[in-house]
Amino acid sequence: MSENLHSRPNIVYVMADDMGFGDPGCYGAAKIPTPNMDRLAREGMRFTDAHSASAVCTPSRYAALTGRYCWRTRLKSGVMWGYSPPLIDDERPTVAKMLRDAGYATAAVGKWHLGLGWNWKEAMPEGPVEMREEFGHRIDHERPLTHSPNDDGFDYFFGIPASLDMQPYCFIENRETVGTPDVEKDTYHPQQREGLMVPGWKDDQVDLRHTGQACDFIERSVASGSPFFLYLTPSVPHRPCLPPEFMEGASEAGLRGDCVALYDWIVGEVMSTLERQGVADDTLILVTSDNGARAVDYYGNDWGHRSCGPWRGQKADIWEGGHREPLLARWPERIEAGAVCEETVGLIDLMATCAEVAGCDIPEGGAPDSISIMPCLLGEELSEPLHEATVHHSGGGMFAIRQGEWKAIFGLGSGGFSDPREVDPVPGGQEGQLYNMFDDPQETTNLWEQEPRIVRRLNDLLDTWREQGRSVQR
Repeated sequence: MSENLHSRPNIVYVMADDMGFGDPGCYGAAKIPTPNMDRLAREGMRFTDAHSASAVCTPSRYAALTGRYCWRTRLKSGVMWGYSPPLIDDERPTVAKMLRDAGYATAAVGKWHLGLGWNWKEAMPEGPVEMREEFGHRIDHERPLTHSPNDDGFDYFFGIPASLDMQPYCFIENRETVGTPDVEKDTYHPQQREGLMVPGWKDDQVDLRHTGQACDFIERSVASGSPFFLYLTPSVPHRPCLPPEFMEGASEAGLRGDCVALYDWIVGEVMSTLERQGVADDTLILVTSDNGARAVDYYGNDWGHRSCGPWRGQKADIWEGGHREPLLARWPERIEAGAVCEETVGLIDLMATCAEVAGCDIPEGGAPDSISIMPCLLGEELSEPLHEATVHHSGGGMFAIRQGEWKAIFGLGSGGFSDPREVDPVPGGQEGQLYNMFDDPQETTNLWEQEPRIVRRLNDLLDTWREQGRSVQR
């Protein structure tokens, strides 16, 4: 290995499932202990205006790995299911492919939720593959997957097919299930879908297994001398919110709060492994979430805790609570300790950022919507905003675009889970929402009718980006 490759920093990207802006202590939480994330904020940078590319998980993860908005694909709303076919096309450049070609060892550990190449016992049904396919009996689980994260650039994959509320309930290692999911799940927890599991499956042990596999990968990579990229995606604090016994009661915010504390424990285990291996100071670690949190837990309680912080809305919504994320970055000697960045950035920026960190080129046609946030990480003064504008997308497929202080939403209602979800415009009335995010960050005063020129300008920009297939020119 060349000295140039050997000197490249490792990159660890840890993405929670449904952790909100207000869940970590360093973002204001008082009822959930998050000492490891709080440490990252003290020793690195805390972003205050970071956004997922969607307010739900599959499209957000697609955008992070490809640097491309997911609404450019066949998935225009909603999410994939456990037996859905692959969403990432074979020829699509990804962060992992780019870094692997640059000499990095690459691994994805945890929830995948981007579709897999399952073998069907008969022809795959036409149309969308729903979460229920006769409990999975139409799938041949014994045969290797025809498409797995290995095909998307990851040397190693260990994780679950989708969310921990979706079948099949099993681990996958590279292209094969670990055991065979051939019995119906014997205990259904809140809002889990019916389906098959591997005998002996324990929901509360899933992320412990993920953590162990992630730390093992770090150790193997250090021993081999390769720089590495770890994409670690635990299943918490998404439903069913079943913390292992040692984390029960860790918070004052119920089982979901305990699962946020578990996510923080996972971050701590990764940090400890990096330190034991002597590479913590040579590693850029980024910690975030895929979308906003639910406003209440799965029993309808909020525990006096605001999971999305001060923002309006929640997971799936087009309002800020649906897509404004915690984002922490630590990279000693490059990122100033205790720094706070107020620049508008997106999780979609991962691919361009990794290219600059690793000193490699973005593949032709890759990352059409991604911009490197390195200037922010290095504390450089920006002469103009990093992004010309940022596109938001709700779980129901509603669009918004943010430029400077203005955020235009092309629809009425939340577009997601909060009521009202959708509102039909009245004849002659306003057709969307426009908020001044500097003066009205809680999105309370709709200025759509008062500022028609701004609405037209933002609508024209969004239309242009949709037609061009990219929002970044290189």
